[in-house]
Amino acid sequence: MSYHERHLPHCYPSGATLFLTWRLFGSLANYVTTASQTAGQAFAQADRILDQATEGPTWLNEPRIAAVVADALKQGEKERKLYELGAWVVMPNHVHVVMTPIRPLPVIMRWIKGSTARSANLLLGRTGKPFWQYETYDHIVRNSEELNRIVRYIERNPVRAGFVRSIEDWPCSSAYAGQRPTPQDRQKP
Repeated sequence: MSYHERHLPHCYPSGATLFLTWRLFGSLANYVTTASQTAGQAFAQADRILDQATEGPTWLNEPRIAAVVADALKQGEKERKLYELGAWVVMPNHVHVVMTPIRPLPVIMRWIKGSTARSANLLLGRTGKPFWQYETYDHIVRNSEELNRIVRYIERNPVRAGFVRSIEDWPCSSAYAGQRPTPQDRQKP
């Protein structure tokens, strides 16, 4: 069992498949939750706001910046062997990923966020400024039915946001150009 804490507690068993979301720093500047919302309702509301991309930075809309993130996700699996990568999408101001960590999640996220922030800030001509929001949303995927639902949610995110008509049309996604995991890959939990 792995546990760490920043502002929120993060606890997950070894070998668990995780649904992760992180966003650009300042992308939800005016977002407020209510006490009556469940964590799931708050996440859904925040994700709808992020999909609209009407406030805050949208640097991931820049193809070079989105490619930095997409390439890092693939490199983390293939070269660094940090995790097994499932579905993923890079949206204009946030990222959704399904992965099964091989190394501790804080190590993985420090590498993904740190390396991509450095590269993106160099491309953007920014120095000394935060790129990613500090906290990452994580959710344990409990079974294959939930995994399939989350994969559909991730891959349909650009369609739902109105950026493309088909999931295969969004270039920074596991659904693009045959990058989608096979059904056998999705049956892990």
